[in-house]
Amino acid sequence: MCGRYTFIAPPGLVEDRFDAMFAEPVAPTYNAAPSQHLPVITNTAPGQIQLLQWGLVPAWVKDRTSGPQPINARAETLSEKPSFRQLLQRRRCLVLADSFYEWQQKEAHGLPPKTPHRILLKSAEPYAFAGLWDEWVDRATGEVLPTFTIVTTEPNALMAPLHHRMPVILESRAAERAWLDDGLSAQEHQQLLHPYPAELMQEYVISKLVNSPAHNEPAVLEPVQAA
Repeated sequence: MCGRYTFIAPPGLVEDRFDAMFAEPVAPTYNAAPSQHLPVITNTAPGQIQLLQWGLVPAWVKDRTSGPQPINARAETLSEKPSFRQLLQRRRCLVLADSFYEWQQKEAHGLPPKTPHRILLKSAEPYAFAGLWDEWVDRATGEVLPTFTIVTTEPNALMAPLHHRMPVILESRAAERAWLDDGLSAQEHQQLLHPYPAELMQEYVISKLVNSPAHNEPAVLEPVQAA
């Protein structure tokens, strides 16, 4: 599962890293949460960084307030579920991030259960989660609501002690371009969805400030020593 993450890299660095421009100014977020509008690059506009709402509302839904709005989609079953299968074929996106949070569900190494951890690359550089997106249109008003979900996979060796799932971090710039490439098959896209190398990642324990999305501040990132 991926239910919280950060995106705090400087805008200029982000635009150079992803070869895309921000469609509008974006403030850093230290505690990105579902229902928020967050930076995404879609396959239909690969040169633009847009804000989409986290929590997928499929185009075919009549009432966006009813039914689930999944924040995650399992990589292994994308081709089996009709709504995800169609999006895998035609609506993929890069969800921009530079770390994510996970809560360890069991007591370990002197830590209490549900201990929050911050997970990031050893390089601390920004990266992209593999995502799917769609546009829901209000038939009464014509309002268009673009939304997204983050693809998850089995955990690598770093993540396994923390949780049984992890978000798919696309492993290279080439993989990011391939994920957005409409010329590839669904099978080729699905082959990109694997755990990121554990040896290139790091994690540490943080405080429970992160438990509330209201805490969107640098203090959320501060490490906490085990008792």
